[in-house]
Amino acid sequence: MSLLVVNDLHVNVNGRNVLKGVNISIGPGEVHVLLGPNGSGKTTLVNAIIGNPKVKVIRGKIYFKGRDITDTSMYERVRMGIGVSFQHPPRIKGVKLRDLLLNMASKLGREVNIERVSSLVKMRDLIDRDVNVGFSGGELKRSEILQLLIQSPELVLLDEPDSGVDVENLIVIANAINEMCGLNIKPSMRSKSALLITHLGYILNYVKADRAHVLVNGRIACSGKPNEILEQIAKHGFEKCAECLVK
Repeated sequence: MSLLVVNDLHVNVNGRNVLKGVNISIGPGEVHVLLGPNGSGKTTLVNAIIGNPKVKVIRGKIYFKGRDITDTSMYERVRMGIGVSFQHPPRIKGVKLRDLLLNMASKLGREVNIERVSSLVKMRDLIDRDVNVGFSGGELKRSEILQLLIQSPELVLLDEPDSGVDVENLIVIANAINEMCGLNIKPSMRSKSALLITHLGYILNYVKADRAHVLVNGRIACSGKPNEILEQIAKHGFEKCAECLVK
């Protein structure tokens, strides 16, 4: 059974049809990467899967662990085991990152060593600051990954974790993703899955994905092996992928 199934998904945002029949299936222990040009609908797909009320599903279904979650709340989806790192996370003045992490762990019934986990993403010196306030681009991304490490979801949605970060931060983030998804152990022993969204694919130098999809104009133009698809994009750009939609 697939962990996540997106079936013929059509989504409207602010009166505009952004997704126009997206189909994706992710099995347990699989990491899929979603590529595409700016404005193709990648972030909208993440928001639809997580249940962001700002996006409206007008047709199609989303299934998680065999259950139809198309109309369930974001809170319910998180409780079921879906987590997300946002491309542009909010800054929360007056709330310490440590307190947020402890509250998350308590709500999920988990005992965690905040110092140890935060050290994995080099955030130990920042956990007593307000959430994301005054953080650099790399620190914002690492803060998001830290929250996911505490949450430990079965399915993680990563919206461009490699955008706006230098190589040093990229390696830290990639190592944490590998740890979170169990990519350092045998494939047969993995249980957690991920949908990793990237524009240029730099993070794939450090994170091994099982399958890649290209989203163009709200539709999946092609799917296949990540290295082969990245090679074609490097040679011909996303314009060549768009040609597949009209054949």
